[in-house]
Amino acid sequence: MQPRVLVIDDDASLRYTLDVVLTDGGLVVELADGGSAGLAAFEARGADVVLTDLSMPGVDGMQVLASLRAQDPSVPVLMLTAHGSERVAVAAMKAGAHDYLPKPFDPDELLLSVKRAVETRQLRLQNARLRTEASLGRTIVAQSLALKRVLDMVARVAPKDVTVLFLGESGSGKDVFASALHAHSRRADKAFIRFNAASIPGDLAESELFGHVKGAFTGAVAARQGYFQQADGGTLFIDEIGELALPVQAKILRALQSGEVQAVGGRAEHVDVRVIAATNRDLAAEAKSGRFREDLFYRLNVVPIRVPPLRERYEDVAPLIRAFVLQYADRYGMGPVDVDPALVEVLVAHPWPGNVRELENAIARLLALAPDERLTLPLWQSLLDPATAAPPRAEEFADPGSTRPLRARVEAFERGIIAERFEASGKNQSEAARRLGVSRPALIEKLHKYGLIGRP
Repeated sequence: MQPRVLVIDDDASLRYTLDVVLTDGGLVVELADGGSAGLAAFEARGADVVLTDLSMPGVDGMQVLASLRAQDPSVPVLMLTAHGSERVAVAAMKAGAHDYLPKPFDPDELLLSVKRAVETRQLRLQNARLRTEASLGRTIVAQSLALKRVLDMVARVAPKDVTVLFLGESGSGKDVFASALHAHSRRADKAFIRFNAASIPGDLAESELFGHVKGAFTGAVAARQGYFQQADGGTLFIDEIGELALPVQAKILRALQSGEVQAVGGRAEHVDVRVIAATNRDLAAEAKSGRFREDLFYRLNVVPIRVPPLRERYEDVAPLIRAFVLQYADRYGMGPVDVDPALVEVLVAHPWPGNVRELENAIARLLALAPDERLTLPLWQSLLDPATAAPPRAEEFADPGSTRPLRARVEAFERGIIAERFEASGKNQSEAARRLGVSRPALIEKLHKYGLIGRP
């Protein structure tokens, strides 16, 4: 994947010049007209390096730098400064800028500086991933820029004893990153206790979290230590915290504010616990509607980390497939497995509403039902609706001796890939073109050709 540079400047002619210099240098460039547009572009799509003008109306370069440092401190920010602005440029360096370049600039020097910043960024992300893999004892698949940003954020906040809230859809891997965060923390040699609020009935959650004394309620025949007490000195991970009832939320808030917990029927005691929470809900909206305590939301939301769904990081699908094939082939006692490239293309284009968990289950199912050490596109299609679908003839897809013309088979496959990627991107032509790695005009022509959109 080519490095992406976000250029932020209010001067159209300078943006054009920078676009030419950087594109000719082999970089993918996105242009933003001014600070506000640049921050919106970064929030939406990220970047490996940001090159911003210092003096701009409205949101200036220093404000851009401060905002980017808060969002993703690992992104190098280079400042373009006018003659006489050296003092301000030094202040920008002290505030976290990677480098500054005076205007007018030498194109070769500018390109060299940006490429060095790209190397710095890639090294930071690689180190973050390696540290996480070493701490978990497992490989983390992170080819996409979006997931690399998550890994970098985890590595940065882990050593600091701060509350972290992981946001994202079910199955996206929030629990993996919570484990990584604990493993990187100063509490790594202490307990890491998991509690899934969605799996415990509301009336039992309080006892599970805070414990109870003997005789506190009917059935309490013995005292029980709660998860907060078990995690004393370590970390408590509360998954799907949005499922908890309001009274339990109040007790969690007290624990966060004062470090005090109280078992059902017992006395208050002090614990030293770092809380990591996760949810697939919009807790800000839940708080406004009264379904979640607003004060608890702000206590949890000190460092929010969004784990993107799989459909937003399609670059990770193919390496995830390889990892899961190795994992389950070994578990099932199979030899080396051959995976049809056509199948990989289809799986990459699939929207995966269940995210990584759904993809893992799909690979496990394919391997369990495969007649030999091969995973093919017809096998996948036969499993989409096993109650009604008959397995397609494999020769129609792969056999050189098929009676269907080669062009027809290639076009049928191409149409399927384009259709799936177009649907997965919400029929957004620009996003679909980006995912397919083609230009928007080329995609539109294909969409017309295969009848996926009407001609104007």
